[in-house]
Amino acid sequence: MFRGKLTVSTVLVAMTTSLLAAEERLSKTVVFEQGDVRESEFGYRIPALSVTNAGTLLAICERRVGLHDHGQNDIVLRRSLDGGQSWQATQVIADEGSDSLNDPCVVVLEMGRILLRYTRFPKGVHARVSKHTVMAEPGFGGPKHVRLYLTHSDDDGETWSTPRDVTRMMRREEAIAVGSPGVGVQLTSGPHRGRILLPTYQVYRLSDVSRRKANCVSISDDGGETWRLSADVAEPDDQNYGDEAQLVELADGKVLMTARDNPKGQSRKLTVSHDGGETWSTHRIATDLLTPPCMSSVIRLTRTKGEEQGLLLHSLPHTVDSRSNGTIMVSRDQGQTWKTGRVIERNDFAYSCLAELPDGDVGCLYETDDYGQIAFVRMSSGWLLGNE
Repeated sequence: MFRGKLTVSTVLVAMTTSLLAAEERLSKTVVFEQGDVRESEFGYRIPALSVTNAGTLLAICERRVGLHDHGQNDIVLRRSLDGGQSWQATQVIADEGSDSLNDPCVVVLEMGRILLRYTRFPKGVHARVSKHTVMAEPGFGGPKHVRLYLTHSDDDGETWSTPRDVTRMMRREEAIAVGSPGVGVQLTSGPHRGRILLPTYQVYRLSDVSRRKANCVSISDDGGETWRLSADVAEPDDQNYGDEAQLVELADGKVLMTARDNPKGQSRKLTVSHDGGETWSTHRIATDLLTPPCMSSVIRLTRTKGEEQGLLLHSLPHTVDSRSNGTIMVSRDQGQTWKTGRVIERNDFAYSCLAELPDGDVGCLYETDDYGQIAFVRMSSGWLLGNE
């Protein structure tokens, strides 16, 4: 017990010491890093992390000319065969020249196949107006129409199939764009076992400068060959729309969606499906998941023992108004309430993606260094939960 005079300096020193001790428990590597700020050099954003059935780590992201959302983006991959200690050379999964490929979303199926979805924006076209782009249009087949593609790998991510257009199955005709990067899920229990769900939001154009969004999921019951969309998630009358989302199958078979709030939200928006993703409860604001608007990640632990099995982990920038203070939040009641677990990055922490590793450790792939790096950190579940 501390018996001296408690001062602000004492508390700050104790907090700093604790954070430094925590950082010593983390194994961190830089996976993608921006070169010079000249336009000829690539930047990297929007991480997606997954683990194959063979235990290979897949780190996927957008490679951009510069850092803005439409920098002739390609979808690229680095693989790790040793749990994230080292990474193979960058390989290009998809490149469409001056068009921009955005929002990689990956899911590893029980059979071993890896599915990867991404969105293709024509050059100069986006879901919003900016100095680089004009707003996309609803419909299919036109020069200002946004498309979705699906590719797959059957050899642990070494090679990928020719991408196929799945726009008409994953975007409503009246929507102008679709998003949600990160990972999808394949259900493991219940009447919908084997069903694949990809998080999705539809963007609808209201005027030349305004739009709205609605969360839903893309559903496949035949291994990813065909897809359909769920019902949209309803919003409370006084709330803003949901945005980039992630999914997790709960221990009781329900599916939880956690969505980014926009445009001025300070918390995550949660919704639950009781029927395998077909329909969803009205969004609720989870005030214990304090965060500025940002893509975040959620997983359920399945390889740990005892009461730890079935716990949920949620990565996010745990602040009010900055993408920093990267924190792992913990839920022991299937997402009803959340407690702060561990801070894994005190400084810049933006988009992130969690994965449970084969030995029960947890990996997090996240943006840091003012978007100059995408880093991977590995940690034990016991440490995250305060048992070590």
